[in-house]
Amino acid sequence: MIRGLDTLYQSVNLLEKRQENISGNIANVQTSGYQAKELFQSTYKQVQLHNYQGGNDNNQRIQYDGFTFGNYLAGSYLNSAKGAFQQTGRSTDFAINNDGYFRVRMNNGQVAYTRNGNFRLNDQNQYVTQEGYQVLGNNNGAVTAAAGIPDFSIVSFPNDGALESLGNAYYISQNAGTAVASPQLEQGYLEQSNVSTADEMVSLIQTSREFQANQKALSATDDTLKKAVNNLGKI
Repeated sequence: MIRGLDTLYQSVNLLEKRQENISGNIANVQTSGYQAKELFQSTYKQVQLHNYQGGNDNNQRIQYDGFTFGNYLAGSYLNSAKGAFQQTGRSTDFAINNDGYFRVRMNNGQVAYTRNGNFRLNDQNQYVTQEGYQVLGNNNGAVTAAAGIPDFSIVSFPNDGALESLGNAYYISQNAGTAVASPQLEQGYLEQSNVSTADEMVSLIQTSREFQANQKALSATDDTLKKAVNNLGKI
């Protein structure tokens, strides 16, 4: 029974993380360039249970069936499917029509990556994000507004799952990425979030029902423990 409590604890903890992730996706459904974060779980390896006979046979080992201690969060990945394009008509808005991310330099000097091309111009006529981060060009410097498509630095990653989210559609990576030789940019458009509200709501309902099922199992386990503590001693 105590083992059952431990298994239920791990299950509820996993469901809590799933619920937090779903809430985060729903909160960013209107964030341009946001890529939905997906979690995947695995089951712990099965272990063999055994016991020993009592009395004169107390050294005789009895082998029982295997037991699984529950599930755990195995990792996460970004849904790299492209969001729909929305025409804005603003000359400082850009959408990437192929794979890749804009490179931006944050205020602390760290380079981050985003597909949110909702830019503006600073006092030096340079492209910056709405937060004021400098948008980098292929020369690793600022990009100045001029006629034609700006020379933005666009990089891609073989595994988008290696990107770590900073929130607000910004990501970082230990890998510098590979420069996209011929990026396809659409000026006057923004890529919308690829979050499917309907899918996220279904996942939220499913997670809620799993919470309810675990709550019932916890209540049954608690009742059994009470009987074991209160009644076995009377026998």
